[in-house]
Amino acid sequence: MNEIKILWVDDEIDLLKPHILFLEKKNYSVDTCQSGVDAVEKVRSESYDIVFLDENMPGITGLETLSEIKAIRPALPVVMITKSEEEYIMEEAIGSKIADYLIKPVNPNQILLSLKKTLDHSRLVSEKTTSNYQQEFRKIAMDMVMINSYQEWIALYKKLLYWEIELENIEDAGMIEILESQKVEANSMFGKFIEKNYHRWFTEDDHPVMSHTMFREWVVPELQTGPPTLLVVIDNLRYDQWKSIEGAVNTHYKKKKENAYFSILPTATQYARNAIFSGLMPSEMERLYPEFWKNDTDEGGKNLYEKDFLEQQIRRMGLKLNWEYHKISSLKSGKQLAQNFPSQKKNDLTVLVYNFVDMLSHSKTEMEVVKELASNDKAYRSLTQSWFRNSPLLDIIQQAQRLGFKLIITTDHGTINAKNPSKVIGDRDTSLNLRYKTGRSLTFEEKEVYAVKDPKSIFLPTINMSSSFIFAKGDLFFAYPNNYNHYVSYYKNTYQHGGISLEEMIIPFAVLTPR
Repeated sequence: MNEIKILWVDDEIDLLKPHILFLEKKNYSVDTCQSGVDAVEKVRSESYDIVFLDENMPGITGLETLSEIKAIRPALPVVMITKSEEEYIMEEAIGSKIADYLIKPVNPNQILLSLKKTLDHSRLVSEKTTSNYQQEFRKIAMDMVMINSYQEWIALYKKLLYWEIELENIEDAGMIEILESQKVEANSMFGKFIEKNYHRWFTEDDHPVMSHTMFREWVVPELQTGPPTLLVVIDNLRYDQWKSIEGAVNTHYKKKKENAYFSILPTATQYARNAIFSGLMPSEMERLYPEFWKNDTDEGGKNLYEKDFLEQQIRRMGLKLNWEYHKISSLKSGKQLAQNFPSQKKNDLTVLVYNFVDMLSHSKTEMEVVKELASNDKAYRSLTQSWFRNSPLLDIIQQAQRLGFKLIITTDHGTINAKNPSKVIGDRDTSLNLRYKTGRSLTFEEKEVYAVKDPKSIFLPTINMSSSFIFAKGDLFFAYPNNYNHYVSYYKNTYQHGGISLEEMIIPFAVLTPR
């Protein structure tokens, strides 16, 4: 490690000789001066790794010196040391982005700890995180083999996400690669679990909350306990993306509860989101509301009647609510709703569908620049966070907080980085989605899909007598043999949904109250 060079500024520097000798024995290089003016000159002419700065000095004060140092070298860490415990000094120093704040008298070990925190923080956190994950790796692997319930899959997925987010900030490619392989293994086993258990969830008592039951079981109870509610459905929001924007939400709201629920299959908007708003499975929607439901092969938009579906569900449940529904698919419509949001105060329920993340995943396929910006899950999270922090949606959430709204944030399904092709053959009427297919005479790799020959058994529509559904598992995407290489290179490493994976099926539901 290169020698760390410290500048220590104190008008009583001679009294600190024992501290300086202590640091020099630890192989730190310590330069000293006794005034703010000298400190500024030294920073201007020499290169330091950190500055220890006394606040109370004759001439220019420590705070004034701090301001001048930051003007010369904004990124240079400065540790403020002071006899004073006055709050305004602390606030001024913290507002000026000091690295640490110490109260005199300080002992050598305090100084050493401050150095470690400030200069070695990233390395120490990296080493500790790596060590902890190495210990956890074996436990996760053992837990995975034993899982036999949807509750255990939710817990394991959350644990994998926790480590993924912890590891993303350390520069250890080996650890990240190990975690990625563990996620692949988890998705392989999750696919088998879904294949074995999914159809039972519609006939047996032990089943998770799913798209068609979420509104009834989780939203309605919240409507009965207090203030007006803003229900935000961010299309295509994975659990890790929720975690990436949660911090910005928490500035205005505190979390009351957070749960995970399961998207129905296919994990596609026309199925999962219509199920949320109708409170019905797709075959029930087709039967009861043929004027609202469209199958894959039908012409026209597939999500044009969400408001109508919600109206019917509210009516069936006998709920007496003032409510409005809004769908945002552009920056302009988002800004318009933000401008007019105070008018929603009169409602018991305001439903807001926000389509940005879905558009982001689809544009990743079409636009090279987005492919580069969201080349992996870490970048995808970062891009989502950047969008959210600058979006009209955050403005709407801030207004909702000021107006006293309860906030519910959820989604309809997630998405997965599709990395490997799976060959499929179908006729001209086969659906186009890359992660599921429905049609007649489908030919496919049996080990790579969950095949449902009788769609009605999982409450999906039957387009004709011999139609079936197949769902891609893990990170596979369907590719036709015709023009195979071009097709694969175009869609490989793009974000897709419709199939079976932890990322697509296990999705967030958070209830928050205003701060």
